[in-house]
Amino acid sequence: MRANPEDSSASLGRVNEGSPRERGERPKERRIFRVGALLSGLAGLLEDQVPRLWVVGEVSNLHRAGSGHVYFSLKDETAQIRAVLFRSAARRVPFDLEEGIQVLVFADVGVYAARGDLQLVVRDVEPRGLGALQLAVDQLRARLEREGLFDAARKRELPAFPRRIGVVTSPTGAAVRDVIEVAGQRFPGIPLLISPTRVQGAGAAGEIARALARVTAQPGRDDVDLVLLVRGGGSLEDLMGFNSEVVARAVASCPVPVVCGVGHEVDVTIADLVADARAPTPSAAAARALPDRRVLRSSLVRDWRRLETAGRALLRDAGRRLARERDALRVLAPTARLASQRARLETALRRLLREGRAGIERRRAKLSLQAGRLDSLSPLSVLSRGFAMVQRASDGRIVRRADEAPAGERLRIRLAEGEIAATRDGDDPDRPGNGKRA
Repeated sequence: MRANPEDSSASLGRVNEGSPRERGERPKERRIFRVGALLSGLAGLLEDQVPRLWVVGEVSNLHRAGSGHVYFSLKDETAQIRAVLFRSAARRVPFDLEEGIQVLVFADVGVYAARGDLQLVVRDVEPRGLGALQLAVDQLRARLEREGLFDAARKRELPAFPRRIGVVTSPTGAAVRDVIEVAGQRFPGIPLLISPTRVQGAGAAGEIARALARVTAQPGRDDVDLVLLVRGGGSLEDLMGFNSEVVARAVASCPVPVVCGVGHEVDVTIADLVADARAPTPSAAAARALPDRRVLRSSLVRDWRRLETAGRALLRDAGRRLARERDALRVLAPTARLASQRARLETALRRLLREGRAGIERRRAKLSLQAGRLDSLSPLSVLSRGFAMVQRASDGRIVRRADEAPAGERLRIRLAEGEIAATRDGDDPDRPGNGKRA
């Protein structure tokens, strides 16, 4: 069965060298192909014969379409081929393609019929020599640096004595325990407000950004005026939440200063670079944010001693100046003026003594009068006039009425001199007013 030349699925077969006339063969019916059919056949042939493969090369002629598709060429020293990365696949690539970078692409080989071009339909891309995550971090860092998010001029000074510190971290990790321990050692009087969040894994970046916004939205006079963004160390994959754009912009837009302590000494994330201050570990971040009470105490003692020394020096200097002035007055003052002043002083002293004695006598008379009044009101004075004070022996309460001491109650009768123990034997039935109250 002969294939239809215009059928796109027809096999192209192997092309022999030379035409039938040149080969001396008898002319046969010509097989004529339309351009579209030819290219479709070539595409089918490539699809059947060439499996999906890895190709390495340098990115050039890069173009990002509004649709989200990415078009570029992949070249080496001898050749180049067009390539397309469709939007669905581009979303899965963790870094941005750039002109001149070496990449390894996993692609199908196909034909773009509209131009008759051989092209690669890229399914996945990896950077050549540098990890995809590291490349994505480097690209984001470069872009944010161009925007000025790392500039020292936008860094804010940390409060010397924060009123309340927010801590954005995992509530179950070692970082929060380190912060609490350091806070207890340095300045336990400053409260900590924990804003919990996941610190790694899918979706962690968004949670971290929301936790940052939440911790600074507490109303009232005890608002957070400093935030610690902390977590322990980990791999580059573990720290990607702190290398994300959403967290970087959340740190930059935080209304209060942020101290970032992520990972270990060698870990530097984009959040570290955007933060107002960077610490190598969570413990160091807490130490950076909190004053040290021991240092403050030592500084206070030192300043107090300096103040005492300076005060004594001022008093000595003032005493010396006063002595010099007094000596100068003695030299310059006339004898007559001194005599007059001495006479005035003696007169004043006599007046002072006279008024002082009179005042003392007035106060003595007043005191005697008040003592007499006090004595007349004294319970002892009343007892001396023949009265007695009756108390219940059980609890010492004073008996003012007969019904406050029932029959058989042991009593203690206090006189002006001495006491009498007694026991009540009952009421006098003939006593006026005896009986039950109405």
